[in-house]
Amino acid sequence: MAFQATYFGANGWLLDFDGCRILLDPWLTGPLEFPPGPWFFRAELNQAWPVPDGLDLLLLTQGLPDHCHPATMALLDPSLQVVGSAGAAAKASQLGFQAVKALVPGEKFQYGELTITASSGAPVPQVENGYLLQHPAGSLYVEPHGFLSADLPSQPIDAVITPVLDLGLPLVGAFVKGKQVLPQLLERFQPRVVLASTSGGDVNYEGLLTRILWQKGSMEEAAGVMAAGSRLIDPVPGVIYDLQAAQGSTSSSCSTMKMLP
Repeated sequence: MAFQATYFGANGWLLDFDGCRILLDPWLTGPLEFPPGPWFFRAELNQAWPVPDGLDLLLLTQGLPDHCHPATMALLDPSLQVVGSAGAAAKASQLGFQAVKALVPGEKFQYGELTITASSGAPVPQVENGYLLQHPAGSLYVEPHGFLSADLPSQPIDAVITPVLDLGLPLVGAFVKGKQVLPQLLERFQPRVVLASTSGGDVNYEGLLTRILWQKGSMEEAAGVMAAGSRLIDPVPGVIYDLQAAQGSTSSSCSTMKMLP
């Protein structure tokens, strides 16, 4: 069975569980801005990405524009099944999606052989979602800000998508806690593969927020805390990573990959 992941930068991924294709927190084209305007925060992808073919689900962890990007969502089929946090589901409904399921932490959604379990995610400021995805082809946990719910039991998981850096603001503190959460994820899930996310990709940033943002950690530090049997991947946008082929390896990059056309 195929189990693959393709990165688009920032929080965006395409997950493929043996032909069940999930678009996660996509930002594929157009600028990304946060209120009150571009003077505060604006980002641009150096490469726009086409909408992947054959999508089954749109999975949204948060309702904020870097997870629920309006220009990208306008490109998607409004009949596509959407699963998201309460905030993300409300945003998707506003944007015209017709099949929208809001999940609260602890709730499950079944789509064929895929089971999606929501967990408590980042408070930004309302509590958003992380997800545990389970399928015969593989299992994956994702939470884009490094907030791991205590309610998720210890269990072996094939792959984890997580930030590996801490990002924060003066007086506010860290709002992305990737450096802090990585050892907890390794202990809780013993993942075969860790895919670094949230702050990656080929992106240009500008605005006041980028000048006062601080960062702690690095990919080198993350690699240094990886457990034996776990593999850290710093994903390249557009590369399709075969997560099944990576099982059992302990190296820090993925040798089984191909580029999107």
